[in-house]
Amino acid sequence: MVKDELKYTETHEWLKIHNSEATIGLTDYAQKELGDIVFIELPEIGAELAAAEVLATVEAVKAVEEICIPISAKIIDVNTNLADSPELINSSPYKNGWIAKLEIINMDEIENLLSADKYKQLIGE
Repeated sequence: MVKDELKYTETHEWLKIHNSEATIGLTDYAQKELGDIVFIELPEIGAELAAAEVLATVEAVKAVEEICIPISAKIIDVNTNLADSPELINSSPYKNGWIAKLEIINMDEIENLLSADKYKQLIGE
């Protein structure tokens, strides 16, 4: 399931952008590939990250994956529900399984994100 209103990365994160803020999470495709997610290490609120830095670490039954932030941003909120229920990423990747809310530092970096159509091509949908 790929949602048209979102932006995507080649490493399977989604971003919902609203003005200078964004919400980020793992795509439905990514959570299926990872399998059951059992733990997530969330970023700290207030942290400023440059594009490609590690945002979070997700531990699944199959693998441990680092989630890298695709745009330079400041963390303004994290989904604390994931600490007790990381499986929300599996059951609701686009709604309840979001990872963090960001204040975008460099709006030009949004141009590097994929449209829904390009993401669908990437995953063969």
